[in-house]
This record gives sequence, C-alpha cells and structure tokens, in this order.
Amino acid sequence: MEAVMVNPFVEGTLYILDTTAAVKVKPGQPFVKKHGKAAGDISGVLTVSGDISGTAAVSFTEQSILGVVSAMFGEEMTRIDEEITDAVGEIGNMISGHVTTKMTEMGRSVKVKLLDVITGKGHDIGHAEGKRVLVIPFRTTKGKVVVEVAF
Repeated sequence: MEAVMVNPFVEGTLYILDTTAAVKVKPGQPFVKKHGKAAGDISGVLTVSGDISGTAAVSFTEQSILGVVSAMFGEEMTRIDEEITDAVGEIGNMISGHVTTKMTEMGRSVKVKLLDVITGKGHDIGHAEGKRVLVIPFRTTKGKVVVEVAF
C-alpha cells in the first residue's frame, strides 16, 4: 500500500474535522491492524472503486463523536442517536469527496462513497478480504479518532 494513496484519507480527515467543527487533529503512528474490531464506538465505512479498489473507515469513540458533533451543531450532544449517526454519515461523505478530488488530482480515476455507518462497542468493519488494513490513529481536542484504509 503506497503512502501517496493513504495521504488523501489522512488529509481529508484533518481538513473536514477542522473546517466543520474546528477540531484540531494530530495523526499518530500508523500500524497494520491485526483484528476486525473497530477502535471506536461508531464508524463511517467507505468503499473505493476504480483504478484502486478497497475500503476505508473513520471510527470515533463516543467521547470524540459527541464532542465533534456538539462543535458542528453548536449544542451539547450527550448520546449516540440518529442525529449522531447521520452526522457520521455526513462526515464520511465529506471525506469521500475530498479523497476523490485528491486522487483525481493525482491522475487516479476513483470513486469513493459512504457504504454504511456502524455503531456499537467492538463492532466489526468488513474490509475487503485478504487486504492488509492500515490504521492511522488521531488525537483530537475532542478524543480519539481512527482512520482505516485497505486496498
């Protein structure tokens, strides 16, 4: 997996969280995932097709997504509910658009779109079978966010 193909997911996450919720994000040390469980309590799962194919996900802990969405909406959110689920979907859609644009600028023809939003502690993210999953953890001013990429 080439770093140049992963960078748009990292950049997209940084950009979307900063511009939509004024959440400052710092990427941590990437690593290869050893199991199927999500690191967060709610995940937006993306599908990638075209010149490259695979999956990606952005996962939030309960604390981080409540903080992010509270900042986005300007009101305190206290539990994961339909509004939070919809917001994760919108964040996933915005990251998808950013990644698609960046990959097109790099000469790659890809389509990235939101596939699903999954909730629950320890939920599984169904990445493409047989593909290594690269995990990029982020520290934010609201809590932990993790991006996973498999292609």
